[in-house]
Amino acid sequence: MNTILTEEKSKNNFMAFIWHGIFLSLASNFMDIHTIIPSMLIKAGGNAILLGILTAIMMGGSSIMQIVFSGLLSNKTHKKSSLLLGINFRVVTLLLLALILSQSNSISNNMIIFSIFILITIFSFSGSFANISYVDIMGKSIINKKRKHFFSLKQTISSIGIFVSAIIVRALLKRFSYPYNYGILLLGAGILLFIASLGFWRIKEISVKVKKKLSFWNFFRMIPHEISQNSNLKNYLFIINLLGLAFSFIPFMILFAKKNFELSYILIGNILLFKVIGMLITSIILYKQSKKFEYKKLLYFSFAFGTALPILSLIFSSNYLMYQLIFILTGVFITSFGIAKSGILVEISNNENRATYAGISGAGSILPMIFPLIAGILISILGYNFTFIMVSLIVASSFIFIKKLRCK
Repeated sequence: MNTILTEEKSKNNFMAFIWHGIFLSLASNFMDIHTIIPSMLIKAGGNAILLGILTAIMMGGSSIMQIVFSGLLSNKTHKKSSLLLGINFRVVTLLLLALILSQSNSISNNMIIFSIFILITIFSFSGSFANISYVDIMGKSIINKKRKHFFSLKQTISSIGIFVSAIIVRALLKRFSYPYNYGILLLGAGILLFIASLGFWRIKEISVKVKKKLSFWNFFRMIPHEISQNSNLKNYLFIINLLGLAFSFIPFMILFAKKNFELSYILIGNILLFKVIGMLITSIILYKQSKKFEYKKLLYFSFAFGTALPILSLIFSSNYLMYQLIFILTGVFITSFGIAKSGILVEISNNENRATYAGISGAGSILPMIFPLIAGILISILGYNFTFIMVSLIVASSFIFIKKLRCK
């Protein structure tokens, strides 16, 4: 049994994860859940309620499924095959959706919307399946002293790839008409995601003996006990619940842009590019400061931007240029929150319970899953002002739990 993590194995695995990160970053803008997928639904005729449902599936439902999949995977000592299976499902769904969009002349808009919902649901859930294995393998495949460097380097390299792909996506959106432009984007995403998965074939997975094998239902029954016994896990769940709302709020900024401005492909491309610029700047700064920054302070930073985004959207709702520039701040938030969330999960867990904690963390997305559904209805009934202010207030309450969190 391969149970010892040597420097050589760690270095090999480090590079395998970096390979995946590079090509995943190139693919990410082709299937971006904040801009491309929402705008594709809107262009097909989707409204606020449909966008709320799709956002709930992409950002909340997929994480909730981590609980289900964690119960299935927590007993496995090797998870490499599960990781590859989840990724391959994602590749297939992207290629199928690209094929459907290419044949859209003979398909009604309602059928296109239905196809988007079904295939994006499979795409999101298979991502949850893969993520359980990813977190577990990554946590035990890279030595402790290299993890923070890994997170920062991966994010920096990824941000450069995302910046390059944002320029390409922006050009493709303008070059081709709907729905062929989206079909081309999804085809490119599927191909790049497949190339990214090749990096995982070279991983030398470390075996960790499962101390106590759990049945699927026993795993569910142990979740309340684990949460009650670990205050850090409890606070972590509150944080990703409340602060995570800012993450699921971003697609509604696209819908708000449609209300206030013409949702042209130039605007969509600019929004995507500005978001990526924010991600790139933040990634470079954090990489340079990788030995100094603390995950908890990074959460405070994320809290400030997450709280401000809905308010700034309202303030600059009639200013075409400034509204686009706000998306730089969405990029700052996405990067800082993403690094902090991943780093803290690794720090509050260990090799034996990391897959379990990754699954339990899916419970933290209950609110981000439900709220987009509510937000879509609230926008339709009470308007954007009320809904956006309420989002800001809920996100602001995460401060209480960030303060209580104890990190290494």
